Amino acid sequence: MSRHQQIAIFEAVAREGSFAAAARHLGLSKITVVRSTAALERRLGVILLQRDTRGVATTDIGAIYAAECARLLREIEHAEASASGLHTEPRGRLKLTMPRLFGDQLLMPVLLDYLDACPGVEMSIGYQNNFPNLYEEGVDVAVMIGAPPDSSMVARKVGSVRPVLCASPGYLKRQGEPQTPQDMIAHSTVVGSPEAGALEWRYSHAPTAKSQVLKCTTQQEAIEAALANVGITRCLNYQVHHYVRAGQLRELLPAFAPPAIPAYLVYREGRKATARVRSFVDYAVGRLREHPALEGNESLSPRPQ
Repeated sequence: MSRHQQIAIFEAVAREGSFAAAARHLGLSKITVVRSTAALERRLGVILLQRDTRGVATTDIGAIYAAECARLLREIEHAEASASGLHTEPRGRLKLTMPRLFGDQLLMPVLLDYLDACPGVEMSIGYQNNFPNLYEEGVDVAVMIGAPPDSSMVARKVGSVRPVLCASPGYLKRQGEPQTPQDMIAHSTVVGSPEAGALEWRYSHAPTAKSQVLKCTTQQEAIEAALANVGITRCLNYQVHHYVRAGQLRELLPAFAPPAIPAYLVYREGRKATARVRSFVDYAVGRLREHPALEGNESLSPRPQ
């Protein structure tokens, strides 16, 4: 077995934390993976993995070596991609991850238009609210809302989003519209989780007391409850942009709202990224920067006629 194969197998074992999982990922038998790792340790003269009945874990030396193996494998992938033209022509598989409502409300039309323009690219889309480890999860491009990542990744700002409180006209007609944060004590609230988990109900000088009548598992469910006149919900402005523009929801207490939050498209490898990554990011950044929900300073509320 070549050194390259041994390195690839060990890196998979270290990443998966299991011989069996690495074997499934690589399409090899478990015994082949075990023997290859043992042969690598003999050749290097060090113990790379601690083995027990629960699985495997890297030793201190193994963790350092695994990181170097991952870096080396990426360099080989770049070299092969360059030789095959992937750095000049957008083609191949592009893996994206984003918050679900960001994808549903903003990015999906952009993705469809990009695929129409670049038929050699195929998309794999995942939805998650926590920012992924791009290297460990093999993600090419991710949406990040909040502080930019570390310098090992490239972040292109697409705009800013704002935390908002909103309710339906029907609810406000029945319960009245809060004029100050203190008025929130008298209102029913709908909480969406986990997508709004990082957003606080506390606006400037607002008390923490509230009547929580419904806690939902997703932010979309909370928005639907607000549309059904259940109560006031919290979210990010892009998540309800369409409903507010249509008059189905109304933004509350805009003068007391927290500051805007930057939104980014993040990718790895920088200038070494493949053409499909670079072309998609350039295309998506341009399109997203034109969307009114991502301007950051624009009020959601319809302008008076």
